[in-house]
Amino acid sequence: MTQSLVAGLEPPYYTAVFTSVRADDPEGYAETSARMQEIVRELPGFLGYETARTPGGIGITVAYFRDLDSLGVWQHNAEHQAAKRHGRAHWYDRYSVHIGKVERSYSFERA
Repeated sequence: MTQSLVAGLEPPYYTAVFTSVRADDPEGYAETSARMQEIVRELPGFLGYETARTPGGIGITVAYFRDLDSLGVWQHNAEHQAAKRHGRAHWYDRYSVHIGKVERSYSFERA
């Protein structure tokens, strides 16, 4: 899980919201997740992400991208595609993906 939030960004930008249900700590998941984080952080146009998981296995990851082209590069990345196939076959009971355009953004942080 991420321990910090992505601050308000200058709109417009795009979000990819990935919600999933999976067993706690399935074999190989942590390593693949770390590799996916490594890859996406290097992509031009990637702005950050936040993730959380409940003890019952529901997870939410929100990734932020400057534009749809940047998001498309991530979506079509070969290692990401392989991880998605493996996830469907082995890790996830179900998931959904929602893509959105952000037109307004702000944040607050207590000093």
